[in-house]
Amino acid sequence: MRPQDLAEELELSTGALAVGHHQYFRHRLSGETWRAWPHFRERCVYLDIETDGGREGAAITTIGMWDGKDFTCLVRDQDLGNFIDHISQYSMIVTFFGASFDLPMLQKRFKTWKPDQIHIDLCPTLNRLNHHGGLKKIEKQLGISRGEDTDGLSGRDAITLWNRFYRNHDDSALATLIAYNREDVVNLESLMGYAYHNLRHGLRGAYEGTEPKAAIV
Repeated sequence: MRPQDLAEELELSTGALAVGHHQYFRHRLSGETWRAWPHFRERCVYLDIETDGGREGAAITTIGMWDGKDFTCLVRDQDLGNFIDHISQYSMIVTFFGASFDLPMLQKRFKTWKPDQIHIDLCPTLNRLNHHGGLKKIEKQLGISRGEDTDGLSGRDAITLWNRFYRNHDDSALATLIAYNREDVVNLESLMGYAYHNLRHGLRGAYEGTEPKAAIV
């Protein structure tokens, strides 16, 4: 890139950041989207879906979303159709393995949804810090615990819980499924903080709650 092009890009980037124009950074950061997290953290949603075991959009049973303050769980045959309206208020989406699973499934279910948010997939992001495996395995590595009613549950259990609710009208099964979905997304915020802190500072230690305010670099 020529110096004049770099200077122009820097000016455009600074302007977009100043007005919170997240769409500008969606593709430009490529595999470095984690760098944008502190700048769009106030309009960030941590997202995870559960399914009935199928691979099509109709298989989605719940969509859990946590924005750092409030948790929303949309449920099939209840309010799942509100997803597009709900997600539109956010500038950034954080998932775990979402680039390969959650977002493609959502786009199959909501065919008119064309996401323009910055997306951070914590699965490859945490791989860079030598954390491999599924979400629950990495949580245990980092000392993140779950509640007694959801500890040890897996995606397969989430399918079973849905079937108990859907076929047998077991409301307690749905309550446990929603609690499980909630812990998935709430824990993503802790993992995001850990990943940002360590990638930004080149460390391998525990997240200390640091919130750097420097420009995206």
